Amino acid sequence: MPVYEYECDSCNYRFEKKQGFDDNPIDTCPKCRGRVHRVLHPAPIIFKGSGFYVTDNRKGSDTESEQGKEKLPDKLPAREEPKKE
Repeated sequence: MPVYEYECDSCNYRFEKKQGFDDNPIDTCPKCRGRVHRVLHPAPIIFKGSGFYVTDNRKGSDTESEQGKEKLPDKLPAREEPKKE
């Protein structure tokens, strides 16, 4: 059974309640009988696999990185406009 956290709108009292999935949410504060709302927390993100550490993406030496690259021209040729007749 999950544990839900609630917060009172009037007195800001926070409390936890163990409830089943089918149970109705609590709507009154046990301290002051004010209205409460359920506090939602973001789910944790778990990264699995390679590529998430600093050491995984380090560049090699300059000679290694230049070997597999194609040399691009400094300027691209101008684009010709279609001729209108």
